Amino acid sequence: MPCNYLTRNFPIAAFLSSLLLVSPSVAQDAAKNGSNDGLPAILRSIELQGIRILGEMDVPGGLRGFAAKAGAQPIAIYLTPDNKHVVVGTLVDATGQDMAAAQMKKMVEKPILEDGWNQLSQSTWVQDGKADAPRIVYTFTDPNCPYCNKFWQAARPWINSGKVQLRHIMVGVIRQDSPAKAAAILEARSPSEALTENELKHKDGGIAPLQSVKEETTASLDRNANLMTELGFGGTPAIIFKKADGAIGTVAGMPQDSALEMILGPR
Repeated sequence: MPCNYLTRNFPIAAFLSSLLLVSPSVAQDAAKNGSNDGLPAILRSIELQGIRILGEMDVPGGLRGFAAKAGAQPIAIYLTPDNKHVVVGTLVDATGQDMAAAQMKKMVEKPILEDGWNQLSQSTWVQDGKADAPRIVYTFTDPNCPYCNKFWQAARPWINSGKVQLRHIMVGVIRQDSPAKAAAILEARSPSEALTENELKHKDGGIAPLQSVKEETTASLDRNANLMTELGFGGTPAIIFKKADGAIGTVAGMPQDSALEMILGPR
């Protein structure tokens, strides 16, 4: 179970509204300046507004369907036969079944997670474990989250044996003093030691929150929280890891039993 918080959603509604108002001049400019990718001009104009078209799907009804993403949010775009209008949303049949769900998952999930893994490595995180540990696992951590603490405790055998390095991407989203506690960890002389202090003292309130937080620390925490939302998580811990076959896996909340070995590997 994760510690939930009020999700900061990508402003997708307003963004998608703008897509439906693509002017002819924008589409014409895209046609003149677009790449030789074979996309209709209206889709190239949509790409100019920040949507990434990932590929075409096989859909019924005379429409052309395209898997796309806005930030890290997957969207389906349907093109009318005249190539001049798009519909953004879900295409369902008479039974209410999403006609493109499986294709969307296959085409969109992998690039989102791969992009996310690269972003995770560049985020502000705290090292927990040896620098040369063969396995790296990222986890979004709020200092006040009891399930984050449970995951920290459960991971000790892997951390202490040197098999795993946890990278805690600190966020402050659960309680009013969460940002100040996360800042206390990030601004400590040794963030790793400060993180350990917080987890060991968790039942007694954890690390003391800072009275004054640096602007750059606040900015880092905001970027971390936005990244967590963009990757589709609504609470902590939010865990991202690489499976045995190299694919990227995710777990929302405290992993149980066999899920621990899937995330952390053999003991």
